[in-house]
Parts: sequence; structure tokens; C-alpha cells
Amino acid sequence: MKRQRRAAAAAVLIVATVLTTVTGCDSADHTLLEHTPRLRVEVVSTRPHDRGAFTEGLEVDDGTLYEDTGLPGRSTLTATDLATGNRTARIALPDEFFGEGITRSGDTLWQLTYREGVAFARDPRTLAERRRVHYDGEGWGLCGRGDRLVMSNGGDALTFRDRETFAITGSVRLTSHHEVRLNELDCAADGSVYANSWATDHILRIDPDSGAVLADIDASGLLSPAQRAGADVLNGIAQLPGTDRFLITGKYWPTIFEVRFVPA
Repeated sequence: MKRQRRAAAAAVLIVATVLTTVTGCDSADHTLLEHTPRLRVEVVSTRPHDRGAFTEGLEVDDGTLYEDTGLPGRSTLTATDLATGNRTARIALPDEFFGEGITRSGDTLWQLTYREGVAFARDPRTLAERRRVHYDGEGWGLCGRGDRLVMSNGGDALTFRDRETFAITGSVRLTSHHEVRLNELDCAADGSVYANSWATDHILRIDPDSGAVLADIDASGLLSPAQRAGADVLNGIAQLPGTDRFLITGKYWPTIFEVRFVPA
């Protein structure tokens, strides 16, 4: 009987402690969510986008727009002259690979794969494969910030990797928005990281040093109801160098939007 009472008392204490901890965390997270600045998109211009592209990564560098698409047997990587819209290079991944995020870092274009644990190091002009490196877990988004790469894997954390070896050098978890699934990334000129929140019309602006969410951007309403038919989620973000504007699009979207992020 004493053993049963002690066990029951211990169980009650454990449950109370867990509830207090969870409630406290939820309360703190809710407070941070409430104080996160809210922004919206202001469309500056539009350009056509391949309606058949299952967009996973978007990057603008040195006058070139790079786009990576996913799905086994259908994953591609293209390079397009940003000014003329003319395609300058295109490659198809082997059928067993599902293409994911991309970024150019120095003279290397890095390309992730979803669940295959392989990152391709490519020539940024020809897109030819130079070498492969292996990593653990899933690959979602990728961008370059100084001497390191920033990577997402579908959770609420960012992983930092060496730009040459792809080895992990650190990580940071978001201080709020813990339910988010970070997807496509863009390392902006101001040092912040913009991340698509998977399966939503929102983009988060993140301080990669602290994990603080600096802004929550509502990008809903860009497509008309007719355009939404057959379209998938918002995914793809790339800053236009030297400006405050970004290109954003989505999977199977007919349009790439050039936008600014302004107060809601």
C-alpha cells in the first residue's frame, strides 16, 4: 500500500512538473509570437515561371538566376540570365535523387538532396558536378553567409556548415515559432536569414546568431483563385543583390514575384 501511495504521489508530482514546464514554455513562446513584427509583401513586378517546376531552391548571383526542382526522376537545376531570361545551363539529377536547396558560395554551387544524404558541389557556370559529400538527416534549404553555409532540415533550427568541406560547425534553434518547419532559405545582405515556413504562406526573417525571429512576413494572396488551382506551396526566395527586393515563387506557380517586405 505504501509503495502504491508513493508511486501515485510521484506520478502526480511528475505530471505537475511537466505541465508547469510546458505551460511556461508555451506562454513564453506565445509572448514572443505576439511581439514579432508583422510584414506583408508589396509586389514590384512579375516574370513568368515554369508551371511544371516543383521549386525547391532559388538563388540570384552574379546576374544569374539559379533554380532547383525536386521529385525523384524529375529533379533539375537550371541557370538563367536574369536580365534576358535566356537559359544558360541545365542539368537533370540522376533518377534516385530528389533535389532540394541550393546556394552559391565562392566558386561553388552547392545543391542538397532531400533524403539521400548527398550534397553536390557544382561548377556555377556549367552546373557540372565536381564532387559529392555525405551528411546525416534530411536536406531542405541552403544559403551562404560569409565563410559558412546555413542549412535547414524541416525543423525549427538552422545548421551551420563549412563552405568548403560541408562539415557541421554549429547550430541554432529558433527562440520562438517552434512549430515552424523551415524550408527554403536566403542569406540576405544585412546578415539575416529569410526562410519559407513550409506549407504556409509565411516567410520568417531570422537572426542566425541568436535564433530570434525578427519578422513574420505574410505572403498570401499573390495568386488568383484560378492560379491557385494546381499550384502547391510557397517555396523559393532570393534577394536581388544591391536592392531591398526579393524574388519569391512556389511549387507549380505560374509566376515569380519581385517584392518588397513592408509593414503590415
